[in-house]
Amino acid sequence: MTYQPKSEFLRVMIARGFLQDCTDMEGLDARLMRGAVPGYIGFDATATSLHVGSLMQIMMLRWLQQTGHQPIALMGGGTSKIGDPSFRDDARKLMTNEMINTNIAGIRRVFDKFLDFGASGDGSDGKAIMANNADWLDTLEYIPFLREVGALFSVNRMLAFESVKSRLDREQSLSFLEFNYMILQAYDFSELNRRHGCLLQMGGSDQWGNIVNGIDLSRRMNEATVFGLTSPLLTKADGSKMGKSASGAIWLNEDMLSPYEFWQFWRNTLDADVGKFLKLYTEMPLDEISRLEALEGQEINDAKIVLANEVTTMCHGRAAAEAAEATAREVFEAGGAGEDLPTVVLAASDFSEAGISIGQLFVRSGLADSGKAAKRLIADGGAKLNDQAVSDAGLMITPDQMAEPLKLSAGKKRHALAKLG
Repeated sequence: MTYQPKSEFLRVMIARGFLQDCTDMEGLDARLMRGAVPGYIGFDATATSLHVGSLMQIMMLRWLQQTGHQPIALMGGGTSKIGDPSFRDDARKLMTNEMINTNIAGIRRVFDKFLDFGASGDGSDGKAIMANNADWLDTLEYIPFLREVGALFSVNRMLAFESVKSRLDREQSLSFLEFNYMILQAYDFSELNRRHGCLLQMGGSDQWGNIVNGIDLSRRMNEATVFGLTSPLLTKADGSKMGKSASGAIWLNEDMLSPYEFWQFWRNTLDADVGKFLKLYTEMPLDEISRLEALEGQEINDAKIVLANEVTTMCHGRAAAEAAEATAREVFEAGGAGEDLPTVVLAASDFSEAGISIGQLFVRSGLADSGKAAKRLIADGGAKLNDQAVSDAGLMITPDQMAEPLKLSAGKKRHALAKLG
């Protein structure tokens, strides 16, 4: 990159690894230098929490605010009724308004930890805004919308976008409902520009086509000079997708994933990813990150603990991070059963006359996806009960044996407690 931006926001984006492409780097830089720029990222409301895969975009909005600008978190209350077809093999299941509103309420809890929405909450004080595209998409009239907006889109160009082309090339169905998604997303940028003076749309690099559509539409409808910026699609050093683990999605809300499990995800970061993740997911100074990144051997584990503590503190609070670290030390260093471990509580009705099988305990605790997976874990020697290897998949546990909580372990890094309610 030959151009060296002057604005703090773009310097941060480049230095910490957030920047993939920008539609007009010099123009955006000049506008950022003139004063506060409202910028947005859109989020689907398909679950009651976002997961770690969205954390990179959340941090971009946070840095936008930290550097003196106005972040807009756009909830897809309207577009979630359709579903983004980008790089999917099939259509999303349609959700009701009630499901979407419940999801948005859960997602708001995530953003309250990362952004300052101020006293008004409507952005009038320059603080962050949470907008919902259902506010304008739900009231659109079909014929006027087609005349005003649809006439500005070329079907030839829409068919050429990779998100559409890949589905058609594989001869997989793409509904007319999904095909409209890119028009509605472009309209979001135009509407946010009109309502809130939004000048910047950000997103992952897979959203480049949608962002360019929004820029073109905003220029045509509002005669506005607006910009687009994308971040790289992030994978871990082993090639696996960010936001996933052996036990499932890494959710950002504590009711979906305990702070201890969240902490453990970051503590188990691959050595090659530590520096990158410290830059993207914490606000630590870059010189301190460079020092931690240079650690080798067993010392790199110290950097992983710093990473886990910093990200967990941001998402769940300092007390939760300290409790998670204390539990990890007790479990891994002292061989104990830390009280902060994920816990399954059993009732008397969960037991048959013979008790409950050890396999079912592993399934109920979330350490195995199914009875078959639990048996395989036991056969492979990866299952432990109170730190002792389990070799008999038919082992039955009685209520009397659970007078004290039982510690279950799947491999060296995944643990849970089972106790009577």
